[in-house]
Amino acid sequence: MSSSSMALSAHGYGGDASLAHAHTDEDATPAEIAVGVIIGRSSEYFDFFVFGIACVLVFPQLLFPFLSPLAGTLAAFAIFALAFVARPFGTALFMAVQRRWGRGTKLTLALFLLGSSTVSMALLPGYDSVGAAAIAALIALRIGQGVALGGSWDGLPSLLAMAAPRERRGWYAMVGQLGAPAGFALAAALFAYLHGQLTPEEFLAWGWRYPFCVAFAINVVALFARLRLVVGQSYAELLEEKELQPMPATQLLRDEGGHVFLGAFAALASFALFHLVTIFPLSWLALRFERSMTEVLGMQIAGAFLAALAIVLSGYLADRIGRRNLLGGMAVLIGLFSLAVPWLLGGGVAGGNIFLLLGFVLLGLSYGQSAGTVTANFSALHRYTGAALSSDLAWLLGAAFAPLVALGLSVRFGLGAVSLYLLSGVVCTLAALRINRLIEQQRG
Repeated sequence: MSSSSMALSAHGYGGDASLAHAHTDEDATPAEIAVGVIIGRSSEYFDFFVFGIACVLVFPQLLFPFLSPLAGTLAAFAIFALAFVARPFGTALFMAVQRRWGRGTKLTLALFLLGSSTVSMALLPGYDSVGAAAIAALIALRIGQGVALGGSWDGLPSLLAMAAPRERRGWYAMVGQLGAPAGFALAAALFAYLHGQLTPEEFLAWGWRYPFCVAFAINVVALFARLRLVVGQSYAELLEEKELQPMPATQLLRDEGGHVFLGAFAALASFALFHLVTIFPLSWLALRFERSMTEVLGMQIAGAFLAALAIVLSGYLADRIGRRNLLGGMAVLIGLFSLAVPWLLGGGVAGGNIFLLLGFVLLGLSYGQSAGTVTANFSALHRYTGAALSSDLAWLLGAAFAPLVALGLSVRFGLGAVSLYLLSGVVCTLAALRINRLIEQQRG
């Protein structure tokens, strides 16, 4: 056994504790891996939530002044979706970079692209200044964000989950998911403060640009925190021991493509709910009820804290009833929640607040275990790339177009259409979990 695996054993992560030895600077401890996962995911979510909030508060006026507020928001949501379309291509591209030049180079390039794309948005001119070129620039930068996010996969969540003892895998699986509420709460707090303190003219002229600059600073911190792990010798040895190595996406899809789609669909209910309680409510409540955006963002920040607590609770529950059982049970609850969407979002301030808080709790319980639920289906050789592409596909199918579709359907057909949209994700999740159970039974 290598020194790195012995270090994990010393912390109760598998193997015989008697193999433990003194900790050295080269050892990647479980606590360090967990911190790396949280920091990395928080920075990525912050970038994406800053863009998502700006799609409601900024881009319709800045880039689409020639459209109605509704049409401008829909156009911004269409650009929002482009990053998720680009993400799988980024994963494939940067897997090739890792095979050629190594993990450190791959992560540095990916986070540099992510940070530079985000901070460049802060310098974006308005449509009134340069016309359609401003829209084209935002599209290019948004695609850059998506490619970079695909390339930022470092294998830390897979390594953490695989190194954890079987009876605590649910607990450690939820660690990386805490980055979502952390990133959202920070992004929402910045926008709420700026939107509340500045005049509408000041906010649209320069105030909205500040969160995009902050995103760049956060990415620099995240880069160094994650590089400290991924370029270390013990981390490399751990990945090699677990056979977590990048494989060509074409080979993965040829050999085990079915597992990629199964993993994506198993998490679809959670991912569909993701943007329906974060980005979509901002647009709906602003356009239909003209509520204060500062007030709505404040309620969502409270919801994000509830989601974080629910994510932690999901780890506890998953280790007692099973991750798959928890995910299936939460899909059923999300289905019931979807039936109440018309009454809640159409019920004024009180109904909207209940929708946000309850939605965030359900999101935390389901999203906390949505990553890697069926990635054990992959062979060890394909697990590293398979986990990344499964996540990419889940985001694309479940979350990418959720704000666009939900807002468009609700305006055209009413909030009942949003219920049907969310129910479709529930059906996909339950079907995928059932198929996965059958596969496991066949393996015996």
